[in-house]
Amino acid sequence: MTRDLPRPNFHSSQLIRCLAELDLLEGAEPAGDFADELGQWMHFTDAIALSSVLESGMAKVPAQSPALREATGARLVAEFERIRAFMVNSITKSCAPTGGNTAIKLPLPLEPEVSYAPYRRFYEAHQRDMELSVEPLRVNLRAALAQASPRLRKLAELDVVMEKFLRERESRLLARVPRLLQKRFDAQYAAHQEQLAASGQPDNPASWMHPGGWLARFCQTLQTLLLAEAELRLQPSAGLLEAFNQQKDHE
Repeated sequence: MTRDLPRPNFHSSQLIRCLAELDLLEGAEPAGDFADELGQWMHFTDAIALSSVLESGMAKVPAQSPALREATGARLVAEFERIRAFMVNSITKSCAPTGGNTAIKLPLPLEPEVSYAPYRRFYEAHQRDMELSVEPLRVNLRAALAQASPRLRKLAELDVVMEKFLRERESRLLARVPRLLQKRFDAQYAAHQEQLAASGQPDNPASWMHPGGWLARFCQTLQTLLLAEAELRLQPSAGLLEAFNQQKDHE
């Protein structure tokens, strides 16, 4: 028995909802028809590659025993959960003030200069880490699907083509997130300065990361967006894994 995985929603990912709630989406347009939008993203060479896969016949795949399918399914679920746990733990530990021994270190506040640049680099380092974690998982899932059945082999082939022409657009859009986040950083620091001016109290950078401090609240927002992006990056793999389990359950 495998656990149910979260179903992806093209127009309502957790990342988009978080950005919208933080008022960080600039010039967002209402969601249109998925097929129409997908067609606008595709170059004619992408359309040719996709058409070629869709029109090709079903390749023969040697039948697998129920025991082998069950073992493969368990292995794939374990690998998916391991990668997801690694990404979540890496984000949550590094975003904590006392993150301990983490590969990506949360920047310490520097005074008198308050700069967003270290936090942008921190976010981008996690993005690179997530990409390196997800890519081999997706490759392994495709390999398993290609050996499971003719239909799943076709799905794996389609996933290869879809990733190729969506990757550049996805990279450009996700690269905007740490830049959009600067708006939140600047607004919270400005609000902190206004509060100090109104109260007449001196600033104390040592308290910025205390519970309720402006920088602690910003780092919580940063963590929320990183976790939402991790979920988004895992969605294609989650879809492949769900397809494998559905095929297995229906046979």
